[in-house]
Amino acid sequence: MNTNQIARIAQLVGEPARTAMLLELLDGRSLTANELARAGGITAPTASRHLALLVDAGLLQVSQAGRHRYHRLASAEVAQLLESIMQVAARQAEPKRAVIAGPRDQAMRRARTCYDHLAGRLGVAIAERLLDDGAIAFDGEAGVVTERCAASLSRLGLEDDGEANLPRSRTAHCRPCLDWSERRFHVAGPLGTLICGHCLQRGWLVRRANSRALEITPSGVVALRDWLGHDTWAKVA
Repeated sequence: MNTNQIARIAQLVGEPARTAMLLELLDGRSLTANELARAGGITAPTASRHLALLVDAGLLQVSQAGRHRYHRLASAEVAQLLESIMQVAARQAEPKRAVIAGPRDQAMRRARTCYDHLAGRLGVAIAERLLDDGAIAFDGEAGVVTERCAASLSRLGLEDDGEANLPRSRTAHCRPCLDWSERRFHVAGPLGTLICGHCLQRGWLVRRANSRALEITPSGVVALRDWLGHDTWAKVA
């Protein structure tokens, strides 16, 4: 194990402006240097230098579209790294002060993207539904998709889209991700990506401008409430 490389990654992520830019990309978007400069509260030339370091370290990828260069997180592993750091940071409370876990923004706490899957109260409720259905099982940091998953997803309309064909009983298709606002697990991995994409495609969830928060539409309330059950939905609403 290369300790120098570990220290380099930690140093890159630990600089406040770079941290802010990385977190801005945590919803899976691709943004320009100017947009990320605003997120980091720095000038565009300074942002470009920071971004070049992050790209060189493999934390970001960059693509060209016309005159613009767009930056995005290099992988789900980078997103998971950032979420893990956020979880640890959220536990560091000042003495004699009440701890408010996660984001204060109620919209973010209700439903948001965690890179390519759902987080917040909605993400945790979805994990609870799948666990109660026996569709998935969590064991430490590993997750298993069971033979009951297709039946559970069909009630969400995934079977109608021909998307419920995940290979079963493979840990690679599901993993628990600790939700840093709820302190419980939501579903990551391809299964989490599948559910998130389905909800967005159906118009049940709508992205908010310049935010990871998601709005649950009226049709989304009906569909998700019917699938999750009224008791579980009450925890989201």
